[in-house]
Amino acid sequence: MLDLVYAPFAEFEFMQRALVGVIAIALGGGPVGVFLMLRRMSLTGDAMAHAILPGAAVGYLLAGLSLPAMTIGGLFAGIVVAVAAGLVSRFTSLKEDASLAAFYLLSLALGVTIVSLRGSNVDLLHVLFGTVLALDDDTLLLLASISTLTVLALAVLYRPLVLECVDPVFLRSVSRAGTPTHLIFLGLVVMNLVGGFHALGTLLAVGMMMLPAAASRFWTSDITMMMLVSIVIGIASGVSGLLLSFHAELPAGPAIILSAGAVYVVSLVLGREGGLLWLAWPGRHLEA
Repeated sequence: MLDLVYAPFAEFEFMQRALVGVIAIALGGGPVGVFLMLRRMSLTGDAMAHAILPGAAVGYLLAGLSLPAMTIGGLFAGIVVAVAAGLVSRFTSLKEDASLAAFYLLSLALGVTIVSLRGSNVDLLHVLFGTVLALDDDTLLLLASISTLTVLALAVLYRPLVLECVDPVFLRSVSRAGTPTHLIFLGLVVMNLVGGFHALGTLLAVGMMMLPAAASRFWTSDITMMMLVSIVIGIASGVSGLLLSFHAELPAGPAIILSAGAVYVVSLVLGREGGLLWLAWPGRHLEA
């Protein structure tokens, strides 16, 4: 049994690289996903994941499968869509969720069209679903840099981020840090989505952010512990997904997200903080 788990990572370098990649994604994406969930911005993360596609596609159109070109293009497109959606919701009667949905649909269609102009169906699949089993040194360095910067930024901004989740009005009344914190946080979201895009593709990148975060909420109500649990779930999902892909000959990216989804379903049923079984049998906690 241990050999089935250990052997693929010991014998194949591409599995080792994929493992390092998913660990880096989990370290940065899990905590960011927790704050997205607490701020009720989960669907914003999904919309932003698709918003980076046109920029990455333009980078691909100009330079092929170039890591710097696609990364810079994805970052630029994500920031533009985030700012544009905010401006539309602020200066028109359209709410932010509706404006994000509009930009998300336009971005997805535009990105697929741009990739199709130059690339093959294989290139399009790589852009949409990622190439986690083909990560090179430069991509791993990018993922590690993004996760490191994310952890450091969250450590510095932890208190205003928590306050904004709990009571944004109070934060605005005692500090001017609310708006800068929100903008920096959106930047972290875009960065982690761009990193996840290189490994899991634009359609699946948000999965390693939101599924571990949502699962962690069923195990603890403490925000710090929630972040740590989301990282553990993300790493476990990455490892199990890679093993499932290797032994069952499945696509690696979808296998990783399916593993994270399975953990979410188990947490939904068994989690001690609002899980279905705990709600059905609440126990003796109300007795003296």
